[in-house]
Amino acid sequence: MFEKALKGNNNYWIWLAFLGAVMSIAGICYIRQFTTGLTLTGMSRDVSWGLYISQFTFLVGVAAGGVMLVLPYYIHNYKEFGRITILGEFLAIAALLMCLTFIMADLGQPLRALNVVFYAQPGSMLFYDMLVLNGYLGLNILCGWVILTAERKGTHPPKWIYFFVYLSIPFAVSIHTVTAMLYCGLPGRHFWLSAIVAPRFLASAFAAGPSLIVVIALILRRVANYDAGKKALDKMVTIIIYAAIINVFFVGLEFFVGFYSDIPGHKHTLQYLFFGLEHHGHVYDNLVPFMWGFVFLFVIGLTLISTPYFRNNKNDIWIGLGCASIFLSFWLDKGVGFVLGGFVPTPLEEVVEYYPPANEILITMGVWAMGAFIVTVLYKIAIGVEEEMEA
Repeated sequence: MFEKALKGNNNYWIWLAFLGAVMSIAGICYIRQFTTGLTLTGMSRDVSWGLYISQFTFLVGVAAGGVMLVLPYYIHNYKEFGRITILGEFLAIAALLMCLTFIMADLGQPLRALNVVFYAQPGSMLFYDMLVLNGYLGLNILCGWVILTAERKGTHPPKWIYFFVYLSIPFAVSIHTVTAMLYCGLPGRHFWLSAIVAPRFLASAFAAGPSLIVVIALILRRVANYDAGKKALDKMVTIIIYAAIINVFFVGLEFFVGFYSDIPGHKHTLQYLFFGLEHHGHVYDNLVPFMWGFVFLFVIGLTLISTPYFRNNKNDIWIGLGCASIFLSFWLDKGVGFVLGGFVPTPLEEVVEYYPPANEILITMGVWAMGAFIVTVLYKIAIGVEEEMEA
């Protein structure tokens, strides 16, 4: 089936060439970081996780969000998801590969990743994170490819594959739960020391992942004549609405705990993120625009996808814009604010802000381009199989 990715119009090849160019620039920047060291990043002793890990955290949610397609289709027999489930499985593959790439970039020396294998510690959350991430990646590759192959042959998928499909559901939940435990298991960081981190992560995942799938499905309808179905998209939007509201409700609970209980360690981080934090006569507020951007985009997105006028409009541009706004808002919340804000203040009650330099930003853009490249190729194969079956 790989030959289907080698056929496409000019726009397809221009898009891949553009992504390849971005990846090449990022590759040069990574070589520079590899030879010079992590001093080229904005990380330090006080801010040990930067842009790489914040993107990893967000993308784990994007990968986990695919379960909101698998669960209705395979467990509840909701056949309307028949043409869109493969999009979720292939998106999860790309997102997980991006996650692993960001981890490699953050390690500085990629061979250090082998320490998790050679010196495995069952008491370490990193050990379990390695297991669930690679396990979920393998499950999505196996299930997606076997089911797509069966569809191409015009036969039912083999019965044994459904065991792995059902196994992928708890794995999808576990990848973001274990990632959350990496944060809430650090007693020195009060903002992350919360039992609600895992539910908050899952709620944002079940909104951000499906939001991206809806946007991609609408794009594919225009550029590839691939229609995922109106009922399927409507059901996805409903899932997004509930998950998005629950996620913001959890954020509100963080404010209640911090300010009503007047817990300094929790309250100061929220002040820093949303209002700026005064320390020794100086106001630190470099993340404030991002967090208010999260609030603004969430309100705009929820309005567009929940208001009947926009949702029932024949022009799907409003649903697309709404889902894109939800996706970007949660990227700002979890992919920027949650990780970077958790380092302020430090355990010594100091404020150290983080500013990623150009080299770090370009590597990050390259990993995102890599993910878009993988998604494009996988979707080209999937759509090619669908066209072959219809013909």
